[in-house]
Amino acid sequence: QVQLVESGGGLVQAGGSLRLSCAASGIIFSINTMGWYCQAPGKQRELVAAITSGGSTNYADSVKGRFTIFRDNAKNTVYLQMNSLNPEDTAVYYCYADIRGRDYYTRGYWGQGTQVTVSS
Repeated sequence: QVQLVESGGGLVQAGGSLRLSCAASGIIFSINTMGWYCQAPGKQRELVAAITSGGSTNYADSVKGRFTIFRDNAKNTVYLQMNSLNPEDTAVYYCYADIRGRDYYTRGYWGQGTQVTVSS
């Protein structure tokens, strides 16, 4: 069974940095797009950043220049480097991946979420 396991969230002061990691495990034939979403209390889940298997990236306007998404295909892992954090970045961050499994069908998978809290 395919799983996404996240790590790296926590509490940080404004201006600080965090790096999130998300590792896919299970029987995986290939991974297409991987990404990070965030959901703040009372708000909808929204895209933060995404990266294709070829390395093309896409960012929300609010994080451009501060966050960097990258992946290690050999480890089936995607990372989100978050710099210059501000209190508005406080949210639960979810990893997402389009994964082709043993049956060769591609499905979307979500991680369990990791809390990021930025204090002012």
